[in-house]
Amino acid sequence: MAKALKRYTGCTVYGWNRTRSVTETALAQGAIDGVAGDEDLARCDLLIPALYPEATIEFLRRAIPLMKRGAQVVDLVGVKQRLVEEITPIALERGVRFTGGHPMAGLARAGYERSFPDLFQGASMILVPTESTGPRDLEDLESLFAQVGFRRVRVCDARTHDRMIAHTSQLAHLVSNSYVKSPVSPDYVGFSGGSYKDMTRVACLDERVWKELFLLNREALLPEIDLLVRNMSELRDTIGAGDGDRLEELLRQGREAKEHIDALNPDQPSE
Repeated sequence: MAKALKRYTGCTVYGWNRTRSVTETALAQGAIDGVAGDEDLARCDLLIPALYPEATIEFLRRAIPLMKRGAQVVDLVGVKQRLVEEITPIALERGVRFTGGHPMAGLARAGYERSFPDLFQGASMILVPTESTGPRDLEDLESLFAQVGFRRVRVCDARTHDRMIAHTSQLAHLVSNSYVKSPVSPDYVGFSGGSYKDMTRVACLDERVWKELFLLNREALLPEIDLLVRNMSELRDTIGAGDGDRLEELLRQGREAKEHIDALNPDQPSE
């Protein structure tokens, strides 16, 4: 995000990282204009924390009281209800405008050395307004994020965000994590088209951050897991029974569901 803001906007960008060497590398490479300290937090107009979920909450509890009244905060955490509940009261008390954010773009493998400024080109940005969001904040943030490449901005409440992300992102990571554990997976070369790659790409997750995301969103995630298990169990039982007619019907239902999804979203099919 720092690299994107530096390349595509006129913002002055200060950065901070828990590992000092990363911050120094970012400064040396021009990804940021300076290393942020408490005095910079006190005068910045917009703060964008990109830490693990629990670390983001802890950081904002300390940072928001240092910020000037009227400043903005937009987080980049992949769950919203817990963050909104924890941070909104602090923001209201200090006169800081807090809006939840979640960029729908990322890489399977993390690290500063893999970051690049064009990551967000064509992606979606989700914004979750809170009681402390200002009257023009959504419009201004949409303009800012459009500058760094986001194609669309979706605005929703925290509960809707977490319910949708449980299905579109978190469940996919759990499926990939489970799928790749087969003992035959290491021998895939020569036996796979694109489907194996598609199914296993996000198995290369950071278990520390995804652990937090799954647990913080378990209210929305568990029903998605239960539904998947029921669907898979029905397929398994049908195959086990050798019931070709029922198997064909179940497969047809899945195909038609996918075609219906794509028909509803012709500008961005889900494949």
